[in-house]
Amino acid sequence: MSKLSVPASLGRRPAALALLGFAALGLSACAGKDRPKADLAASQVTTIGVNSYLWRASLDALSFMPLLQADSSGGVIITDWYANPANPGERMKVTVSILDRDLRADALRVAASRQVAQGGTWVDAPVQAATVQKLEEIILTRARDLRRSAIEG
Repeated sequence: MSKLSVPASLGRRPAALALLGFAALGLSACAGKDRPKADLAASQVTTIGVNSYLWRASLDALSFMPLLQADSSGGVIITDWYANPANPGERMKVTVSILDRDLRADALRVAASRQVAQGGTWVDAPVQAATVQKLEEIILTRARDLRRSAIEG
């Protein structure tokens, strides 16, 4: 199993942006008596077309699968077929779509395809809904953890 290599700068970028946001808040607080109206949770911190926490969490969750396409401006990640070495007669392909800049559950859509080997050829097979739901849950939990780390760190 090869692990997807994600540049280290991608992991630091949300934290750096959050730090810049806090610095800007501090400077704006000095300018007047009004309190800044900012979301300190920085749910929209992004330098790409979609929510950066969902993007990074999706890449992390799919890091064991080979990637066909990763479009950060459009928010689409498409994997190639992956067969678990423990079960080589079955393979999966996943598409993740990030639909918004906000870190929300409805900003994430996961679709999966599954095939099983029959008579030397691959045949489409149903994917259990729980499989897709579990992957969405993993991505959302990881995205929230990344956001929390950026705020606290």
